Amino acid sequence: MEVEIISRESIKPSSPTPLDLKTHKLCLMDQFLSNAYAPRVLYYPLNQDDLSSAIDIDHIVSKRLQLLKQSLSETLVHFYPLAGKLTNNFSVDCNDEGVYFVEAVAKSPLNELLIQPDPNLINKLCPVDGSQQSGQVAGAHVAMVQVTSFACGGLVICACISHTFGDGTSFSSFMKAWAATARKQTSEEETIFICPNYDASSLFLPNEDDLFHQLRAVSNASYTRLLETGRFVKRRFVFDAKAIAELKAKAKSSRVQNPTRIEVLSAILSKSIMAVVNKKSGSHKPMLLSHAVNLRPRARPPLSEYLIGNIVWYTNALFTEEEVDLDGLVWQLREAISKFDGDFVKSLQGVGGLLKLSEAIKYEAEACSDAKNRVIFSSWCTFGFYGIDFGWGKPIWVSCVGFGGSILQFSPIINLVDTRFGDGIEAWVSLLEEDMALLEVDKNLLEFATIDPSPLKLAKQQ
Repeated sequence: MEVEIISRESIKPSSPTPLDLKTHKLCLMDQFLSNAYAPRVLYYPLNQDDLSSAIDIDHIVSKRLQLLKQSLSETLVHFYPLAGKLTNNFSVDCNDEGVYFVEAVAKSPLNELLIQPDPNLINKLCPVDGSQQSGQVAGAHVAMVQVTSFACGGLVICACISHTFGDGTSFSSFMKAWAATARKQTSEEETIFICPNYDASSLFLPNEDDLFHQLRAVSNASYTRLLETGRFVKRRFVFDAKAIAELKAKAKSSRVQNPTRIEVLSAILSKSIMAVVNKKSGSHKPMLLSHAVNLRPRARPPLSEYLIGNIVWYTNALFTEEEVDLDGLVWQLREAISKFDGDFVKSLQGVGGLLKLSEAIKYEAEACSDAKNRVIFSSWCTFGFYGIDFGWGKPIWVSCVGFGGSILQFSPIINLVDTRFGDGIEAWVSLLEEDMALLEVDKNLLEFATIDPSPLKLAKQQ
């Protein structure tokens, strides 16, 4: 797939940010996140009903690109930190320099990509290369976008925000607001997320004392200790509704009578990856499973889903036994996640927040010292990406990006994403190339999952 960059520009807010909002302070949890980007890619085919002749394609694409730019500019009035730059002192300089915006053209039809998507080719649709998704904080763009038009008139929108600034929920709020602004038809609910909540730094107080710097060093050391070096690859393991129902039934026990789909998929994938690691090494290796947990709904009362920032923390479960049943894995995962309850969220707020967070950081450090491998899970299943409509319909597919074939120092990561109609889940698994070769032939996993099916095929099955 040949992709040509047409232009690079900065999309600025349609009206200037007031002087009293020029500095956006990061919250406590933001301070522990690196400047990493997790691009999400949304695919929009051209509806043939919109065409009266082939000449219309260029005209339609041109109008849609203009609409995307104009509506983004209007959205940035409310999401003004996204038009700024990160600084070294845990803040965003809301200088209205703009969102980094790339316009590109692919000379092939969109369906050619969707018949058999290659994550490394998807990188060409991304404003940040898959092998360079993290880097220096100071001066980095908070948000970046690339819009690629295809020969058939289809559009692909790839957007990302710095993880230093916000989590997946924050990103979802921004994308929904952008789409609602483009449609110029906002329901009462959409009006709420067009007005984001920036109270995170008032609730979860940022800190720069000696204890903070010590804990940040401990947290960074824990993360880097279990990084693996090599050529990482990414594959999609797709679980349909039938497979998920079967896994739930299999994982049900007296301890967990109602396992969730996230729990059972995390369990089956973890079990298979543990088997791969043990087979490769020839002996059992303790593995740490880490789950990103959205703290907003766990607070009492719940925090606003439109609260911007990293209102997440990672729960950790260490598995030392060589053989763990599916129901045992589900129970241990639930036990670990249940510790992040309303009391925990409350304890992170106010002046004592850092002290409470130190307990979680020290526990993670101990678990990392005992583990030989780590797998990190992140669920995007509540973000509503398939509902993002800029005025020409909802996306036919939502994807991650690949790594571009580079040698990296990285952790195995699994992103769980809803399928188009919400009844299945795509697990985007990132592993070392040699580990993936073993996982792809794991019979226990392939009993429930299909590897890299065409999104077009999944759409036709509905």
